Amino acid sequence: QKKYQQQAEQSDTRAFLSPQPGTLNQAIKDVEALVNEEVDGSVLSVWLMAEVDHWNNEKERIVLITELSLLVFKYDFMMFNCDQMQRIPLNFVDRISHGTFSFPKRSLLERNGEGVRVFWDRLREPSFTSRWNPFATDFPFITFTYHPVRNITLKGNLCRISFREQLKDAAQKVHTLKPVPGKANGVLVLNQPIQIEAYVGFMSFLGNENKLGYCMARGNLGF
Repeated sequence: QKKYQQQAEQSDTRAFLSPQPGTLNQAIKDVEALVNEEVDGSVLSVWLMAEVDHWNNEKERIVLITELSLLVFKYDFMMFNCDQMQRIPLNFVDRISHGTFSFPKRSLLERNGEGVRVFWDRLREPSFTSRWNPFATDFPFITFTYHPVRNITLKGNLCRISFREQLKDAAQKVHTLKPVPGKANGVLVLNQPIQIEAYVGFMSFLGNENKLGYCMARGNLGF
């Protein structure tokens, strides 16, 4: 039964692929062109991740760690276009948590695997309104997990949450070089469960099962 489940998962994951080669290569070139060297510095590494929002929805993201910033891109792999970019200054990153996902006791939701949550405002908690708004974007943290294609591409190392180690080192360096007045310097690294405070989520279940947060045509992830 376990072998059948693994085969089914691989078959489902291959739905992400299309005959066009080099799609990820083109995507990386496109997002790197959006890096502002005066603000961000040079690119240190590129990652293909899945973002998990506060309602447990998965969303495909290209993540760049630069000398000064964490850049998160929503990229349309079908139209070869960047739809959205989020810039997080590394000297604002104050905490990185890594662990398995967890939900409140009465939650109907679940998520297997591990995640990484990056915080950049230790003193601010999300408001009650934001917690219950599925479209809220004012959270002082972002959560990532593995991209589904990590096991079926030779470049699967781009899809792994080990990026947290390089992120920590880069952020520590920027804290020293460009400290923020009135803000404690340094990055606190924690191994603890990644809490998602959601109780019901038919839309997230439907979206995640059908991979609605992903572009279904991305080439063969070839370079």
